[in-house]
Amino acid sequence: MVAILQAVFSGLALGGIYALVALGFNITHSTTKTLNFGQGELLAAGTVIAVSGVMLLAGKGMHGTLDPQDVTLWRYAVSLLISVVVLGLLGVLLYYTAVRPFIGLGGLSWVMSTLGFGIIIQNTALAIWGPSAMVIPSPLGDNVIRIGGAGVLPQEILVVAASVVVMLCLDTVMRKTKIGKAVRAVAHNKNAATLMGINVPAVVVLAFAISSSLAGLAGLLIAPITTASVFMGLSIALKAFSAAIVGGLNNARGCMLGGFLLGLVESMVGLWHAELREISIFMLIILVLVLKPEGLLGTRVAEKV
Repeated sequence: MVAILQAVFSGLALGGIYALVALGFNITHSTTKTLNFGQGELLAAGTVIAVSGVMLLAGKGMHGTLDPQDVTLWRYAVSLLISVVVLGLLGVLLYYTAVRPFIGLGGLSWVMSTLGFGIIIQNTALAIWGPSAMVIPSPLGDNVIRIGGAGVLPQEILVVAASVVVMLCLDTVMRKTKIGKAVRAVAHNKNAATLMGINVPAVVVLAFAISSSLAGLAGLLIAPITTASVFMGLSIALKAFSAAIVGGLNNARGCMLGGFLLGLVESMVGLWHAELREISIFMLIILVLVLKPEGLLGTRVAEKV
């Protein structure tokens, strides 16, 4: 039971990261019917930017080594803010250069353009930071907290708490505010939203900025648990996209559910057979696609011909 509880804690932390990135996929898909396949590279870039921010604030330079006392809460928070802002700007740049020129056109040109944008970001980061992993201690320390006999790191608790708070805030904004209603209107029908006086291009740009910012947030939250690297994003983004498919790509709450579900499945399976972790995730995806192609909380969209 202790081992199972330990796996649950780890799974929830992983699931929170997957859910945040999956929510980013949902936001861009809802507003433009496109996906940012460079999301993983943006996540990695946001992470190394934030870690470098902590290093600079600690007076270590961009390529120094961080000690636990260097990573204070205020430095961590400031670096997180910097990462979110920079990633938001990169999201806007991504939209104007790799997505907007292809909206409304036939084919899937935006797939290659977003992949290409991600590769450019990754190689730029590689030129600046190099291939080596960057270690950042948790600002909350590494003292293990015992709950029911299982150990959980303070950073894992922060990951789950921050993920839930961000997702609840976004859900509230989407359902209770004018901006959120405008986003939902654009997602439902762009032409009708335009007739109602909604600035559709501005809403779409905002969606890409939020999506990229969520990737940066997720990267820095997970970095103290793993490491920060320019290559860390692909695996996380792939599993986050899988979570969005499982939960329902057109349903924000479904993406959140899918993220936590995949995190728990990965952690629980890894408890017994670590080599089956990846296999179990994609078997789950295949099963969901066969039984409910629109996802667990997704809705079937009927297109009129």
